[in-house]
Amino acid sequence: MLVAIIAALATLVAAAFAVWGILVLRHRRTHGKNAQVQVKNSLNQVDSVGMAATLNDGKAAHEQTYADASSSSSGKLGERVHSRFVAIGVLAAAVFGTLGARLWSMQALSSTVYESEARANARNTIATPAPRGYIYDANGTPLVINKTTLTVLAEAQVADDHDTLQRLSSLLGIPYGVVRMRVKDQSSGAQSQRVVAEDASMRDVAFIAEHSDAFQGVPVQERTVREYPYGALAAHVLGYTASVSQEELDNMPANREVELGDMVGKSGVEAFYDNVLAGEHGQRVVIADSQGRVVEVESETAAQKGSDVHLTLWAPVQYVADQTLAAQIAPGGVIGEGQGVSGAVVAIDAEDGSIIAMASYPTYAPGAFTGGIANDIWEVYRTEESYYPLLNRAIAGTYPAASCYKAFTSLAGLRYGFADDKKEWDCTGAWDGYNSGDIQHCWDLSGHGEIDLHEGIVQSCDVVFYEIAKDFFYAGQTQGGTISDTAMQEEIAKFGFGAQTGIDLDGEEPGRIPTPEWKAAHWSDVPAAGQWYGGDMTNLVIGQGDCLVTPLQMAVGYCGVATGTMMKPHLLKEVRNTAGDPVVTFQPEVLNVPDVDPKHYEIVRDALDEVAYGSSDILNAMDEAGINPENIGSKTGTGEVAGKGDVAWYVCYYPVKKPKYVVATCIEEGGAGARAAGPTGIRVMGAIIAAADGNLTDIGTVAASNGKSVEYNAGSGGRTD
Repeated sequence: MLVAIIAALATLVAAAFAVWGILVLRHRRTHGKNAQVQVKNSLNQVDSVGMAATLNDGKAAHEQTYADASSSSSGKLGERVHSRFVAIGVLAAAVFGTLGARLWSMQALSSTVYESEARANARNTIATPAPRGYIYDANGTPLVINKTTLTVLAEAQVADDHDTLQRLSSLLGIPYGVVRMRVKDQSSGAQSQRVVAEDASMRDVAFIAEHSDAFQGVPVQERTVREYPYGALAAHVLGYTASVSQEELDNMPANREVELGDMVGKSGVEAFYDNVLAGEHGQRVVIADSQGRVVEVESETAAQKGSDVHLTLWAPVQYVADQTLAAQIAPGGVIGEGQGVSGAVVAIDAEDGSIIAMASYPTYAPGAFTGGIANDIWEVYRTEESYYPLLNRAIAGTYPAASCYKAFTSLAGLRYGFADDKKEWDCTGAWDGYNSGDIQHCWDLSGHGEIDLHEGIVQSCDVVFYEIAKDFFYAGQTQGGTISDTAMQEEIAKFGFGAQTGIDLDGEEPGRIPTPEWKAAHWSDVPAAGQWYGGDMTNLVIGQGDCLVTPLQMAVGYCGVATGTMMKPHLLKEVRNTAGDPVVTFQPEVLNVPDVDPKHYEIVRDALDEVAYGSSDILNAMDEAGINPENIGSKTGTGEVAGKGDVAWYVCYYPVKKPKYVVATCIEEGGAGARAAGPTGIRVMGAIIAAADGNLTDIGTVAASNGKSVEYNAGSGGRTD
């Protein structure tokens, strides 16, 4: 800066001297002309003689006087003009001198500094996508991996190059308008390289490399995309990825670095453990010109792959669950040509809460979302005719619990003394315990006769449980009794119903245990319909009416019945870093230990051990799976839904002496539980036993639902359990 000031002063002084010199020279020239005029006048006077001379002398004298006056006036005026010119000259010299000095300082003395700052302004750091971590099953079988693809990219300025766009269109077989739209897409940043085509062929890549002059600004890069080796296997558990939306970006946690254009988990494990699976961005530092065009790549660092997630799933068992559901509901791929329209299976390790298998049908192909899902496929996944394949019915499907609830309401009755191991009731097939004239029926319209609680569970007799519900109703404080009006509901809730289990997946539904308060709120616009009646209790006690449960809740609840302890269900086994070292290992967590008398458990379990003998469908499935019926505890159920076919349920645990595995199966509009859900549940349990013994290792590809369905009329032959 000091040098610049000195230079400016020097320039100013030089300019001032230059102006002064010019003014002096001009003044001298002006005075020279005046002298010549005076000499000329003198010569005229010499030429005059006689009268003329006299007159001329007078005239000359007059003119001389005028000339003297004029000379005096001109001198004063010249002095004033001279001083003004000097002032203007000095001012001009100062202005131009200062500007010149500043320009010289910027161009010569500080050029390197300004060049550095200009480059800094033009420098942009662009994030490059990172490969996501892999997802494995419990035994290390990869369920989701990354596939390396050749990706054709384009710099931003290519959008204005018609010839290059046309060449890309012709080579890649992509319409010109689509190519231009992709190159103009700024969602990943103004200077980012735009994706023109993913998974390009080697032929196309080789052509671009051989004709680089014709494809300037069109690099080819190796990138990774998600690949699913087994198709739709465990699709609802694994989930899928897609480009982050602006809304998601705005609500992203502070510890999660996401750029527009990044792939993020949208559902399943991909979404729940997105922060773990996502790697660290690479960085590409580029220099852009004033038009935003990249003119230089200054530096580039590679992205870091995310950590790997190991799940508790057993892939061979998962394959059996997926295939069995599909074969039952949609043989040949068409829903409506089999038994039921949708369904779910959950298999869990009762000792630590590990999910061994979780299947939901209809299912979908996670790979269809790679690179952006096609509109026609997306529409198929969202229609009523396709039965909504994206819905994970294992955790988000809610259904009437049906007779599977009877294990829990039995324990409630035993706790309050409304049932024991000796009391009997008379089932005639019809019941009007409230003397209201509103008759309720047992599923067996001919009646079971004299029956105790044990046989009431084995035979799934409704009348036994109507009697228990009636006792709860009249013992409630509203009816003049001494216990809570929701005493039975509170006992049911101990086994996790009416609340989320806390599984590591998003979208879990809590289900519902209806209470007088819930009903009043639900019918707040019609108060008369919101009144709680005895019939509400008799519906609830057999799992009908307004109660709703998920297949996962049913599995977790029966873990409690079978072992006395409910473990929190989970899918994560461990997380491993890029070196393959475990960095996070899931620790089993107790969800609840229901306060239940062990003697009451024993009464209920003894009954559940005999349920399988009541169904030839279940026994045949056990024979095929090589399972001894004596080692299975189970319960069937048939849930009634207005306007639709019955929901089929089957829950079982193995082995009865020390239960370890629990399987819950639900088939929408499947009909009778023993016939529709029983064989499916047994096949999955058989797969677990075989895999645990090392006799089941095969894994195959699971096909996604194609969205096809035909009209399905399940009918209703009436409940049989």
